[in-house]
Formats: sequence, structure tokens, C-alpha cells
Amino acid sequence: MKDAAPLRRIAFLGGYLPRLCGIATFTHDLCEAVAAEAPESLCFTGAVNDQLEAYDYPERVRFELDEKDLDSYRRAADFLNFNNADVLCVQHEFGIYGGPAGSHLLALLKEVRMPVVTTLHTVLREPNPAQQKVMEELVRRSDRLVVMAHKGAEILRETYGVPDAKVDLIPHGIPDIPFIDSSFYKAQLGVEGRMVLLTFGLLGPGKGIEHAIEALPEIVRRHPNVVYLVLGATHPHLVAREGESYRLGLERLAEACGVKEHVIFYNRFVSLDDLKEFIGATDIYLTPYLNEAQITSGTLAYVFGAGKAVVSTPYWHAQELLADGRGILVPFRNPQAIAEGVCTFLDDPARLQRTREEAYLVGREMIWPAVAQRYLESFRRARADRKAAPRTAFAEWTLASRPYDLPPLRLSHIVRMSDGTGIFQHAMFNVPNFHEGYCTDDNARALILCILLDELGGRPPEEKLDRQATSYLAFLSAAMNQETHRFRNFMSHGRQWLEVAGSEDSHARALWALGTCAGRSHNEGHQRLSGQLFERGLPLVESFTSPRAWAFTLLGIHEYLRRFPGHPQVLAACRLLTGKLVNLWKSCATEDWPWFEPIASYDNARLCQALLLSGQWLPDPEALDIGLKSLRWLASLQKTQAGHFRPIGSNGFCERGGARADFDQQPVEAQAMVSACLEAFRATQDAVWPREAKRAFEWFLGRNDLGVPLYDSSSGGCSDGLHQDRVSENQGAESTLAFHLSLAEMNFAEHLIAHPVSHA
Repeated sequence: MKDAAPLRRIAFLGGYLPRLCGIATFTHDLCEAVAAEAPESLCFTGAVNDQLEAYDYPERVRFELDEKDLDSYRRAADFLNFNNADVLCVQHEFGIYGGPAGSHLLALLKEVRMPVVTTLHTVLREPNPAQQKVMEELVRRSDRLVVMAHKGAEILRETYGVPDAKVDLIPHGIPDIPFIDSSFYKAQLGVEGRMVLLTFGLLGPGKGIEHAIEALPEIVRRHPNVVYLVLGATHPHLVAREGESYRLGLERLAEACGVKEHVIFYNRFVSLDDLKEFIGATDIYLTPYLNEAQITSGTLAYVFGAGKAVVSTPYWHAQELLADGRGILVPFRNPQAIAEGVCTFLDDPARLQRTREEAYLVGREMIWPAVAQRYLESFRRARADRKAAPRTAFAEWTLASRPYDLPPLRLSHIVRMSDGTGIFQHAMFNVPNFHEGYCTDDNARALILCILLDELGGRPPEEKLDRQATSYLAFLSAAMNQETHRFRNFMSHGRQWLEVAGSEDSHARALWALGTCAGRSHNEGHQRLSGQLFERGLPLVESFTSPRAWAFTLLGIHEYLRRFPGHPQVLAACRLLTGKLVNLWKSCATEDWPWFEPIASYDNARLCQALLLSGQWLPDPEALDIGLKSLRWLASLQKTQAGHFRPIGSNGFCERGGARADFDQQPVEAQAMVSACLEAFRATQDAVWPREAKRAFEWFLGRNDLGVPLYDSSSGGCSDGLHQDRVSENQGAESTLAFHLSLAEMNFAEHLIAHPVSHA
């Protein structure tokens, strides 16, 4: 179906220059190329920011969004809708958008009303569960998908079930560089008379440059006039984490290999005009990348299309571009093969020239004007498809279908409650109570919050989260008695432990936090320390008698298994503790009392949540069934006739055959219910569970027996409990952390709350 009407307003979304990354360069070049080929259209861009300080963007950038701020994605969608964009072209790479696997992007795609064409810069053949879910939703929300290699279309078809008719194959665009002798540019760069090998792009360990340097001694032995030019700045994110250690390691390697006179490092992110000169001076381009699963390489496309001979490892894009003798492919991590490939060209100048000429001819199909025309065709197809099956403009703007409006993150009270030792237990109003000191329970909760926020991509900045997480982890490390491997719980303000061993529950909460840190943290030191402490403290739980300690430990085990799924001792402990909870249920549960004990006391939903996790991932169908049955009963028990959440009160709990206590209601009960209900949804896709999670979360915000909020948006603190006639005036660590952990989980599951799927 053709659509001849002009595209008056074309929007692009991605990174944008002067941000230093490949996606930013691509978005800029594509936008400019389309604007040149469609002068009747207004082309504008939304720039995704990776830092708090604003970039000095050109006029082409009409709106910006913060990659870690979920609300900014919704505001961007409103901007696009109100400005009547005819089509939105999204540049997709998992790493440039916030949320787990870049899921924040989905908040924008759910609300835009124009056709969406998504360029996939990465297509994973073996995605993890989070990447799989994001990719499936991305496919559903995009009218057309663009890939740059046949392999990408193949993976979309085989892994994600995308029909070929929805996919457009458009090569990576390249500048139009004339085919001239390299000697012209060599003189300008001061390398006249040398044979120039080039690798360029943002530097990082995945580039495999160390293997090219290790190949140089043999190349130089046979061709002493060779010089290897490594062009490009170290990736900004790598610099932020590790400084220039990777580049310095490469320089030391060149010296150790005796080739320092044959290697030039140019640590700059060069302009396009400068890049053309470096490419022009090149004889052979090297891409010794380490990973096959790279569906596109802009640097490879640039140099190949400029008519340069290429020696490359066989990642997917190189396999296609260099097929049929258009270059030389060598095995991964093989310096000897790299040396042989380079010398094959240097030994045979005629072959080098033929390869260059053929590459240049193929590259004419990749220059930006040709690529821009193909994108315009894709945009028109997307609009034609949308007219055939339109997205109703306002049907998804009702309260029932719009994303649930969550409070903004405000961690000021948690920071106020913390010092260099850890987080204080209690508060007098919103002031830390030094007299009560610290406890392991709350520092464990605080560590989990830091890790979730880091993964979610919330505020405060990453370095501040890392600093807070370090303090909480250091507290847990100090809490472990290194002789017995038991965690102590209570510490005075003077940093004196007040007991030899803490409760079983506090020990298990520490394991929960350590398992989370080991399984999710991006800080390698935090990972390793947490893993050590977790493995030391885990065996003791086998002798524990507290069902909640079993459940907390299981939550930590499943977090730990995210990173170490085959750990035999941890898997054995998982099966053992799951069996203990299942047997406890069987020994107590009846038709009228489908519960684990004769009393439903505190942190009740954690028992259900632990079995839901084990049921899914061991897998254990019986455990899953018990987890769902017990959670359904608990949800009904904690729901009033008016429809709001009423947790079992701590002033007496709920005994079988007796009355239940309605007060005092504790924030940890609402938090546990939020977590368990969201896990139940992940297990079943039943739409009832996001509604139950929302019900429990709204208890914090005032949908409760008194109709008053426990969360104080001005301080960022949460009241310690709901009494029969009032809320507590104190904002301690446990309650405040319960709210913020619930908020983090609700943010993770935002798309589940907004668009639940009915259970079939």
C-alpha cells in the first residue's frame, strides 16, 4: 500500500551529538540525511541524555529526556503527540534507555499516536528474560523494524516471531568519501611512506585491540614500514568506572611486544571531516572484535564503504559485508591469524587494490543519500500500515489505561537517617534517634533499595547511590561474626555490638540483601564481598526454625542465582528450604485456613512470594500452587468491604478461630504484599495481581482505614504505622524503607500496572 502524501514532520529519537557514542553519531547523520532528501519535511530530534549536565545541542534537537527519569519519557510522548509528528524513528540499543533492559522506552511508545519505525542496532539471539520482554513489547509497539544485516532479520523471525513483511533491511549509512590513493592523506598526517593499519571508534575491552597489537611483531618482521593507528577516545562510561586503565594496558602491551614505534594512539573523538582524513590514509582496516553477536558496526561500514581492505573477526555484520572475498575473516582472539591476514594483503598489492575497488563499488549503496531514501520509504509504509489499522487517538487516555501515576523519588529522609556507619533504626518525628543505634535488618533493606534504584536508574546520581550502598554493605560485613558466621543485629551509636548473635530473621534478611547485591550489583567489589558473605552465612539456615527466615533466605537465593544459576550448594539450599515451607503448609493448611501456621503474624506475604519464586525457577509446580493459594487467601483477608487494603495488625495478629487484629498496621505488610502480588503476576499473567499490588501500595498514600497518607512527600519519610485513631508521628528506617522499596518495585512493574493482561 503506497502513501503519496508528504511527511511534513519527521521525529527521531536517540542519542545526539555532541554526546559521544555511536548511536548519537548515527541519529545525527540519519536526521541530517533525511532532512536533505526531504526538504519539504521538518526533521527534528529528541535527545536521550546520559548525564545531569545538559549537552549543547544544535537547533535540530527540539526536546530532551533523561535516560533514567521515567516521567521524562511520558513528557516526550506528549510533546510528540501535541506537535503532530507524522512518524517517529527510534534508534534502539538496550544500553541507552533507562530501566531494566531499557524498559523506560516502552512508557513513551505506549503513548505516542504516530507510526513508529524502530532501528535495531542490537538484535540478541539469546536475550535474558528482561531483554526478551522488552524486545517483544518493542516489536508490538513498532509499525516497522529496521535492521542493517540479513542476520538481524533472521533472528527477529526465529527468536521473536517477527514476520519478514514487518522488517526493512537498510544498511548502515556512510559518508561519501572519494576513492583516491592513500598517499595524499598520509602526507597530511605525517605517515608518508608507511603502510597504515587502522582501528577506530570508542575504546573498550570488547574491541579486541590487544590481539591486534600482539599480531604486530610478526607483521612488522615481514613489513617493517607498518604503523598501527588506534583512533578514538575511551568510552565515557568506561572512563567513569575505570579511568584510562584499558588504554594504558594497551600501551604497556605494545611496549612489551617491542612495537611501540609502530603504534599510534590518538585519544580523541574526531569530527567527520577529520575522520575522512584518517580513513583516507588507511591501507588496511582491523576490527578484531571479540563477540560474534554484533549485528552492526558503524566503523566497519564507514571504512568498507570508503574502499578500504578489511581484516576482521567473524562477527555477524563482518560475515555479511566481507563475504565473497570482499575482505579477510580471521578467528576470534587469534593474533597469529590477524598477522597472516594483514600480510596476505601486504604481500599482494594487486589483491589489496582489487579488494579496495570492489568494496568501494558495494559501498555506493550505503552512502547517506541512498540510505535516507530507503528510510523515507519505510516511513511511508509505516504510515500506510497505520492508516489501515489506526491507533485510536484517545482510547488509551482513560484513567484505567494510562500509566499509574507514581510519586517521584525523594530519598532525603533516608540520607538524613544514615551516616558513615549505616542507617539508624528509629526516628523522633523526622530526626534520627541516636539512642536506638543501628540494626542489621534495616541496613539490609537499605542495601537492597540502593541496588534496585541503581538498576532502575533513579535519582540520586549513581556515585551517591554507590556511596550509600558501600556504607550499608560495610555494616553487614561487620555484622557477621567471623568465627560463627552468624549475623549480629543490634549495634549501639558507639559502634558496640549488643549481642553475640541476632535473630534468625535478621540473619536471613542479611542473606537476602547479600544475595541481591551479588546477583544484581554493577560494582564488582560489592558483588564479590556480598557473594563471600552470602556463601558463609547460607549453611546455617538449614538448622533454623523460623519460616520467615526460610522465606527471606529463599528471596536472597533467587537473587544470587541470577548471576550464578548453576551453583550446586545454593541450589541444594533452595530445594531444602522450599521443601520446608511446602511441608509446613501441608501440616497446617485446611480448606478454611489455607496458611502455613495457626497464626498469620508479620511479613506474611513473604512466605507466598518465596514459594512463587521457587515454583517458577526450580521449577516446582506444587510450590507455585501453594504460593498462589496462600496469597489469594491473604489478599482476601486483607481487603475491606470498601475495597482498600487493611493489613493484619501487629497488636494481636490473626489466629485461626479467633478475631484478627486490625491495628496497629505496619508498612512492611504493605510492602510484602506489593512484592508478592507482582511476583504472582510474573508467574501467571493474571490481571488480578497488579490490581492487588496497586491496592497495597495505595495504603501508603491514604487509601486506608483512616483515609490519611503515611508517606510524607515533603520529607521523603514514612510513618511507622497506622493506629486506630492516627498515624504514628515518627518516621523510622523500617517504615521509610518499606515505602521506597515498594515504590521501586512499582516503578519496575509500571507497564504491568498500566496494561495488565487478562489471565486465560
